[in-house]
Amino acid sequence: MKAKIYRLFGRERPVHSVLGGGKPADLVLWRNKKISGGVLAGATTIWLLFEVMEYHLLTLVCHCLILSLAILFLWSNASTFINKSPPNIPEVKIPEDAAVNVAHTLRYEINRGFATLREIGHGRDLKKFLIVIAGLWLLSVLGSCCNFLTLSYIVFMVLYTVPVLYEKYEDKVDAFGEKAMIELRKYYAIFDEKCLSKIPKGPLKDKKH
Repeated sequence: MKAKIYRLFGRERPVHSVLGGGKPADLVLWRNKKISGGVLAGATTIWLLFEVMEYHLLTLVCHCLILSLAILFLWSNASTFINKSPPNIPEVKIPEDAAVNVAHTLRYEINRGFATLREIGHGRDLKKFLIVIAGLWLLSVLGSCCNFLTLSYIVFMVLYTVPVLYEKYEDKVDAFGEKAMIELRKYYAIFDEKCLSKIPKGPLKDKKH
């Protein structure tokens, strides 16, 4: 029988399927390099405008609207004199289904986060508690080094580049990840034996057993 190949986080499906498939996954995995490059260029431009050139969001929105409305207004009025058709301005509406789906997704993720925090607060999962504390501490360190916009741009760059690089070198990354997980489990077992196992169990955990 063929040995099962180790995949990070227990992944059994391809990276494209894990990311949800469809156009969002195509965008993140750079299936269409022009569109993905355009999104990356747009995000970089926004970061340069707000962070490097110190542009303000409200000022930028107002200036873009002024320029767009002025061009459309002049074009619409000038079309009667130069015998050209007026601009075709599409009617933009937010679909109700899309808004409801986004609201449901946000609600689910927020409720799951609250449930995780509640579970940690009850002292039921020490391992999850340590992971969350380490993550929050790392986030606080990053927040002290840069502002929210730069941090968001860094997160965007990581999410936009790591999946495609992982898909390209997944065999090598998974092999390295397997070795790293073995070492982490070994060190966690030592830490658990010397420290965590000596911590008195809370009443909820005793009641559960």
